[in-house]
Amino acid sequence: MKIPATNEVSLPARIEVERRMLDRFMLRYELALQEIGARIEILRREFASVHEYNPIEHVSQRRKTPESIIRKAHRRGCELSLDSIGTNIRDIAGIRVTCSFSSDIYRVASMLVQQPDLEVTEYKDYIESPKPSGYRSLHLIIIVPVYLSDRVDRVPVELQLRTIAMDFWASLEHKIHYKYSGDVPRKLRDELLEAAEDIDRLDRKMERIHREMRDVKILNGDAEQDSS
Repeated sequence: MKIPATNEVSLPARIEVERRMLDRFMLRYELALQEIGARIEILRREFASVHEYNPIEHVSQRRKTPESIIRKAHRRGCELSLDSIGTNIRDIAGIRVTCSFSSDIYRVASMLVQQPDLEVTEYKDYIESPKPSGYRSLHLIIIVPVYLSDRVDRVPVELQLRTIAMDFWASLEHKIHYKYSGDVPRKLRDELLEAAEDIDRLDRKMERIHREMRDVKILNGDAEQDSS
């Protein structure tokens, strides 16, 4: 994406060209979010209709603002060109899927990554290997095809999958880090880590109860068939 030199066009025309290039650049990520969001919604509706169980509790999307992108580019020492930003910053578009249980996270992720036109370029499992802070989530960078009028762009989208409890913890951690500008007191960090471990135990317990309920339902169904 070559921006014309200043001496080639007037300043207002140059600003207009740059604005249009930025708009087109950001549109790619908006369309990629719509595309992956639609696929997740299809899975959600299929589960509710066919399987009578919906592993997806909530879906949210976000697209970084140009200001946020520039700040991240500065932190990474990234050249401030659209090509460089598109190559080096892979989480401009993000979608978060909140699931009921940990097993649902892997189930939904597996269904998405098996779609033949999607490509996974990063896979970070912070559930099996939590961050030192206690943060748990499954992170993927998925390359999504976006069909434009003159070409097909392959756009990265960051996908985060968490349980409800993991999402609650992450939201609280984010608020605490924001309040203390990242310099969180040791006591609070220790309490957050302890809370993360409690949440992990709660997730495991709730999933065990869910499995037991499902097994009872299956057994009752078999018993009804035998008696008919």
